[in-house]
This record gives sequence, structure tokens and C-alpha cells, in this order.
Amino acid sequence: MYCRNCANEVSDKAIMCVACGTPPLDGNRYCYNCKAPTAPNAIVCMSCGVGLQNLGTKDGKDWLTTLLLCLFLGGLGIHRFYTKSTLIGVIQLFTLGCCGVWTLVDLIMIIVGTYKDGDGKLLVKNN
Repeated sequence: MYCRNCANEVSDKAIMCVACGTPPLDGNRYCYNCKAPTAPNAIVCMSCGVGLQNLGTKDGKDWLTTLLLCLFLGGLGIHRFYTKSTLIGVIQLFTLGCCGVWTLVDLIMIIVGTYKDGDGKLLVKNN
């Protein structure tokens, strides 16, 4: 694996690049798989085709936290506030999740893995 910030080789289990001092997946200049330069907002590496989005937990919201918030407090839209979708959260708060229907749809989307946060990013599953 290569550091996304400086392209130096790092261990797959490394939490910090010894060359530049950043977490290896937090950069946005190089592909972690093939070391090719990438655009800062690239979703896929154009050299090897590997996905570059949501690599670190810093960028996306946690999947399990969102799932639990939706399961227990979904009727109040708390999971929407957590994922920075405040307008939809307010609507769900006043309509009680559209009588539970909207909450059920959100719950299914979270479980299936298609739910996106307010920034349009998929949720991150931390192991």
C-alpha cells in the first residue's frame, strides 16, 4: 500500500506514514494501490480502477451509529441530524418520520449500504 499524501510505501496496518506523518489513507494526491497521481476529488483511480472514496473514517459518518440512531430514534429524524441532513431531519421530526414510512425506508437504505450523508458520501463501516 502507498501513502495517499506522499506516495511512499507503507504497511497495510500502518496508522501513520513515517515519511510525511499523516494517516496513509487521509491524503488525496496519490492512489494507495498503484502510486499513480490522482485528482484531489477523484472517486476512482484512472490507472488501476480502485475506489478512492471513503477510505478513512474521517470523511464519512459511521454506519453502525447511523443504523442504531435510525432504529431507536428514527421517528424523530435523529439519524438525519447526525449525518448532516438537517432539513430532512427537521421534516422527519415534525412528521414523526412520515408516520414511520420514511424511517423504514432510511433503515433499509442504511442496511443495504445505499444511504448517503448530507455531503453525498456513503457511510463508513468500521471493523
